[in-house]
Amino acid sequence: MKGQTNRSILTPALQKKLRTHMTDAETRLWQRLRARQNAGFKFRRQHPFLDYVLDFVCLERRLIVEVDGGQHQDCEADRARDRRLQEAGFFIMRFWNNQVLQETDAVVEAIWTALQEESGEDASLMTPSPPRPSP
Repeated sequence: MKGQTNRSILTPALQKKLRTHMTDAETRLWQRLRARQNAGFKFRRQHPFLDYVLDFVCLERRLIVEVDGGQHQDCEADRARDRRLQEAGFFIMRFWNNQVLQETDAVVEAIWTALQEESGEDASLMTPSPPRPSP
């Protein structure tokens, strides 16, 4: 996705700062997504695209994973961002911080399932509620 990023994001190296100061939830999820652990799919963290820095993205499957705190609840800016990313052909999954921290396996399973979907399907917005892990 080279050449599709707003220079204002790249100039101050915002994504590098975000990688250095990830939330606990982002750190936990990154430990499970990094190094092609999910069926060999490569994820990037804090990846710049258009006017945004994406929390996690698998460019091969055009899958974006966002990990959100309470400030994102009912956020119109997030909806507009998601629409713009969808128009660029991405599939977006959003998880709350507490979901990632308390139900890590279920979140990773939901991401793995999305990776397995046919790559030819249209991108769509998905706000998953991951299934509860089995006891």
